[in-house]
Amino acid sequence: QVHLVESGGGLVQAGGSLRLSCAASRNIFSFNTMGWYRQAPGKQRVLVAAISSGGSKNYADSVKGRFTISRDNGKNTVYLQMNSLKPEDTAAYYCHAGSRPYDYWGQGTQVTVSS
Repeated sequence: QVHLVESGGGLVQAGGSLRLSCAASRNIFSFNTMGWYRQAPGKQRVLVAAISSGGSKNYADSVKGRFTISRDNGKNTVYLQMNSLKPEDTAAYYCHAGSRPYDYWGQGTQVTVSS
């Protein structure tokens, strides 16, 4: 069983920054990909950013230039640095790890951006 534990969410004013962390219970090299998704009330869960085991990154168009995904292999942790936050970034953010054919999810952390 894999456990992913997110932290770092909270309430921030528009234009502010937050850094989310996702600590995995096993070596993150074992995952094909790790990433962050978000889900706003009444909407589907969507990809925000992902990083492959080879280090390739991809971002949703809505966060390009503002968010950065990174990882610390020694700490088995993936981060999401979020800058220039906007009210529309408000959502529950979920850490995801993929190891074919399995998908693992964290419990989510709430990010609320006030205008």
